[in-house]
Formats: sequence, structure tokens, C-alpha cells
Amino acid sequence: MTRELWEGNQAIAEAAVRAGLEAYFGYPITPQTEVLEYLSRRMPELGRAFVQAESELGAINMVYGAACAGVRVMSTSSSPGVSLMMEGLSYIAGTEVPMVLVNVMRGGPGLGNIAPSQGDYNQAVHGGGHGDYPRIVLAPASVQEAIDLTMLSFDLAEKYRMITMVIADGSIGQMMEPINFPEMKPVQRKDWDWATNGRMGKRERRILTSINLDPYQEEKTNLRLLGRWKQVQANEVRYKEYFMDDAEYVVVGFGTAGRVSLSAVRAARQEGIKVGLLRPVTVSPFPMDVIDELVKRVSGVLVVEMNSGQMLEDVRLAVRGRVPVEFYGRMGGVVPFPDEVLSEIHRMVSDKAPSKLSPRDAWFERMVATK
Repeated sequence: MTRELWEGNQAIAEAAVRAGLEAYFGYPITPQTEVLEYLSRRMPELGRAFVQAESELGAINMVYGAACAGVRVMSTSSSPGVSLMMEGLSYIAGTEVPMVLVNVMRGGPGLGNIAPSQGDYNQAVHGGGHGDYPRIVLAPASVQEAIDLTMLSFDLAEKYRMITMVIADGSIGQMMEPINFPEMKPVQRKDWDWATNGRMGKRERRILTSINLDPYQEEKTNLRLLGRWKQVQANEVRYKEYFMDDAEYVVVGFGTAGRVSLSAVRAARQEGIKVGLLRPVTVSPFPMDVIDELVKRVSGVLVVEMNSGQMLEDVRLAVRGRVPVEFYGRMGGVVPFPDEVLSEIHRMVSDKAPSKLSPRDAWFERMVATK
């Protein structure tokens, strides 16, 4: 099969088309605008729905309506735009309808900049709007993986009737890499037994809503969502391991930070340091059990992120104090170099008296000292 050179954002858009995307609603924001631009041409030529909404609020509520009708639907945005979608996302979750959202993350907080960042981890994994609801979050580290996970996200969203997010960053969205596309799937409107698909008179009326004025009914809804999430945790954890067979230390990083860390791990291996990499692909559900097993045979863990240590807290929960956990992060749109991560690996391996500070506080003091 001949490989093609594609930009990340456009590849994500084409992957969604090939997954059977029937309707797209979005609003331009850098560094994801190429998704919108590509679909503005591609969707109409295939006879599918494309709407550039008046805002991110408009876009997510259009997604809500299409999702209730059982349509394969998606929106994309970048950090501040996703923040504007939070209320609509919570309504979608409370109504138990599937949809896909891609966040090509940028530097923040606030308007920040258009550089790549991973500062939206907590928003995606632990936040995502008001109320008690889970969501599936996938984190690609290459353009090919962004294609594969975008296609997978639609199947997962429909299987579990929940929001599935793909969190990339400006690096993944803007880089060009050789890729292979899977075959085009036909658009197939499934006859879901919950969808409001306009068959009045042929069956009982269906009403979809996120309003539960009775607290006990709302609690039942939350328990149903939690029960479905238990199935996701049991069946959908995904991760990649590198050089872990004989590793004495492990680096944990997702997305671009994991990709950079892999270069550092390879360099450390050439120096004879027995270090491996764990790269979570699903950051929600998080590979807790995988880390729980790893720490039984390693002497230390280094978490690398393009933020101030958001995934770090999930790693620490999994480690439960059994081995030292170190942290290295870059913020505001700064991408770490492999040499920086390699230096942190050296420090972790040679540090016989780990700091009494928390991993984040120790990292903060080192960062401040270098500025």
C-alpha cells in the first residue's frame, strides 16, 4: 500500500469522513482550523452536512441535535473553544447520546498562544463540564495514530453512548507525516432504539433530555453512566510500551511528550541505562492497573508532560508511594527537547536521595532556578 504525506489536521478530517461522518459543526480557531477548512469542501462534495456555526456554543448545540437523531457527528476545536463548549458537552453526556470531539490543544491559560500544549488534560479527563459524568479520551502521538484513533472514536462513542474525545496538540495537528488511510466506510444511519429519528406514528414517541428534576431519578441516571463507565474501564484501556522487558526505570508521557520521551529513552539505552517508556493512548480510562504492575519491578518513574503536571497526579495514584516519582514539564506552548528529558533520566537514575518535596514542587524549584 502506497503511503501518502498528509498534515495532521487534514488527516484527522479525512479519517472522520472515512469513518462515516455524516454531519460536522465547528468554528475556526488556530491550530485546528485546517480540519474545518478541509471538511468545508469534502463534506458537501459527498452530500454530507457541514456547517460553520456562529460560535463554539452554536456548534456544540448543533452537534447535540444531530446526536439525538442518531447521526454520526463530530466537532473540532482548540483549547479556549472547547472551554466554550462545556455546557453543551454536559447536556450531551446527560442525554446519553454519542458524539466525537477533537481538541488540538494550544498554549494557555486564557487566549494564550497558538503553540502546542497539553494543558487541557484535566479539562478532558477530570473536567469537561458540570455534573458527574465520564468520557473516553484518546491521545495520539503521530499523524497515523491520530487517523486510527479518530476512526476508533466513533465506534467507541456509539458502543457506550458517551462523548469520546481525541486530544492532540498543535504539533500533531500541523506536522506532516507519511500515512496510510483505511478504506472508506459507507454512511449507515443505524436504527438506534433511543434516537429521535422522525418516525412518529410508527412507534412510541421518544423524548431525549438531560433534565431530571427528581433527584432520585438523576441519581439513577448517574449510576447508569457509572455502570457503563465500568465496562469502558474493563475493555478499552490502551497503551504502548517501549523497552520495558528489562527496564529498571520508566518514563510515562502521552501524545507529543511521549513521542519526545521515546527519543530520550532510546538515547539513554545507548548509554546502557535500562529505562523504558509507557505511553498511555487512552488517558481516560487511564492505565492504572498497568502502572500498578510496572512499579513492582522498577526503581523509579519519570512523568513528562507539556503542562505543570496534570497526568502526574494520575500516575501518583497508581504508584501509591511504592517508588519515587519524578516530574518534568514545559508549559505555555514550549515543547521539550529529547536532551532535556535525557537529563532528567540521568538525574532520576543518579539521585540517591530524592527530594522531600512533591514531584511538582521539586520541578518548580528547578525551573525557577534556571530562569
